[in-house]
Amino acid sequence: MRTFVAKPAEAQATRKWWVVDAKDKPLGRLASEVAKVLRGKHKPTFTPHVDTGDFVVVVNAGLVKVTGDKATDKKYYRHSGYPGGIRSQSFAELVAQKPAAPIQIAVKGMLPKNALGRKMIKKLKVYASAEHPHTAQSPEQLSF
Repeated sequence: MRTFVAKPAEAQATRKWWVVDAKDKPLGRLASEVAKVLRGKHKPTFTPHVDTGDFVVVVNAGLVKVTGDKATDKKYYRHSGYPGGIRSQSFAELVAQKPAAPIQIAVKGMLPKNALGRKMIKKLKVYASAEHPHTAQSPEQLSF
């Protein structure tokens, strides 16, 4: 047996589109499944150093759930770069302001921290409502 190594051209030719409904799904479980599909680990042709993953469209991002008191206790931090420039928001505040942000942040944290990960996160499309502009790609329903 020889080890199969996917080539970038082969991986791009076999990309599919998936749509995931985030309504009432736990944030972390949703993010880990989406990251697995973006990375390509669900395929038998997975190669760690090649982007073999598919496109994922997440709808109803504003209706994603967190358990316990995380809606008020979970904090998202950002820093302006200036002294004393740290800002924080709770999960509930962030969802009210940017409904797609918690899913994007969670999935990005589960991808590789290099150029390959930055390429993979571009295949994630997150929308706050049930409508999305990717019907021409005929995405299939991804269930887990």
